Amino acid sequence: MEGELKNLIKVWLIVLASLCYTYFIASKIPKGKLRLLSLIPIFFLFTILPLSLTTVLPTGITAFFITWLANFKLILFSFGLGPLSSDPPKSLPLIISIACFPIKIKQNDNYPSHQNTQKHIKSSPILKAPPKLPLNFPTKFLLFALLVAAIDYKHVHPKIVLGSYCCLLYFLVDIVLGLCNAIVSATLGIELELPSDEPYFSTSLQDFWGRRWNLIVTNILRHTIYKPIRSISETVLVKQQKQKWAPLPAVLAAFIVSGLMHELIFFYVTRVNPTWEVTCFFVLHGVCLVVELWVKNVLLARGCWLHWAVAGPLTIGFVVVTANWLFLPPLVRNGADIKAIEECKVVIKLLKDKMLWTLKSL
Repeated sequence: MEGELKNLIKVWLIVLASLCYTYFIASKIPKGKLRLLSLIPIFFLFTILPLSLTTVLPTGITAFFITWLANFKLILFSFGLGPLSSDPPKSLPLIISIACFPIKIKQNDNYPSHQNTQKHIKSSPILKAPPKLPLNFPTKFLLFALLVAAIDYKHVHPKIVLGSYCCLLYFLVDIVLGLCNAIVSATLGIELELPSDEPYFSTSLQDFWGRRWNLIVTNILRHTIYKPIRSISETVLVKQQKQKWAPLPAVLAAFIVSGLMHELIFFYVTRVNPTWEVTCFFVLHGVCLVVELWVKNVLLARGCWLHWAVAGPLTIGFVVVTANWLFLPPLVRNGADIKAIEECKVVIKLLKDKMLWTLKSL
């Protein structure tokens, strides 16, 4: 564990040094191909850094934060786009925080499609909005700790274990992202957007992937993959077809890239050659979302759609079943799930002991 901690510190010191290079040198190069070329060594470094780690959680988190999100943010920065670009330029601490952590500064104007959809849901007699049941950070952490303690992967049926893993994954991702939000917000005094919006109340795949689950990734994929592909589609299609068909290849492309990046993260965690099940999971969801969009347009034109009480369980059921079929098996097959749970137990025990020591010292 001590050796892993040293490796983790070394990895993040390299990340900080790389971002200082980006701030002081690469940012002075004119945006475009030259700046992109100047950042190629950073892309390479950020891609190999997770290989320096061996434990599941630090490796997975570093791969997610740095290899995926930070690299994608730097690609946007190369062309003067994305959260790292602004006029006047952002400060170094803010650049480092935005690049290293999955955060998004809250804007006065929300993303139009999300805002318009929410208004449409509230005003439509067909699309009734589901109830609100926000879980605060302590509640999520408590439920996560109870689940970790309760899971008996040795004596319980594997399908039950896999089902509980979906809940664990939700809580783990939301806790890690929420903790990043809290730390950055408290340190820099900036208001940040929430990392997710009650995904358990999703009423469609579009709602789940586009407006509720892991919104930081959604935002990054929107700007790096969806918008460029949609722009290309619009140049190919005739004017009458743009609105109807242009988003579809962009949606599929975003899901394919997401699948490939998850596949890379799984490789870092398991060190086993990919089986492409994870990519198939995202391709399946991309295809189903495209079909869903077409069906929804047809049904809404006729004034009918499923009530949230029916659409919600169908959506979450589909996500859980397909996750158990394609997303989770590569981790379970290679024992990464057991390692991650044991690592979580160690962290929870450390926090528990620290809290008890603090209470005794009062």
